[in-house]
Amino acid sequence: MKRNLIISVSLFILLVIIILIITFNVKHKNEGDKQMENINNISVIINDKKYSATILDNETAQKFVSKLPQEFEMEELNGNEKYVYMDYSLPTDEKNPEYIQIGDIMLYNNNCLVIFYKSFITNYRYTKIGHIDNLDDLGNDNIIVRFEKN
Repeated sequence: MKRNLIISVSLFILLVIIILIITFNVKHKNEGDKQMENINNISVIINDKKYSATILDNETAQKFVSKLPQEFEMEELNGNEKYVYMDYSLPTDEKNPEYIQIGDIMLYNNNCLVIFYKSFITNYRYTKIGHIDNLDDLGNDNIIVRFEKN
């Protein structure tokens, strides 16, 4: 009888610990998901065509948006992206996204802003800033891009 009580109490304690661990993990995951929520939209004007971009709620994106408006001449690279090395650094949280989507706005290292205009698989690490909606193929030339708050 005493042995059964000890086993029952031990199982109860184990169950409580498991529930606490699951609750903590779900809460932690939800907090991480909140960082990926959209904070606002900005306008991106590329060679005089205006696009809407959704900006993520992360430290990098917030710092980038705080510096708007800005205009850059972005150079062509690899037939799938435009990039510019900015004269300032942004905080990073680099991850390998594994798959780049058309319209992704990313930070490479801490000061290279990249706009992707084709989708592809990647092994590189980026900090995601946001996404340009309905982005056209930007061709092989350098482009002028202006980022503005709405």
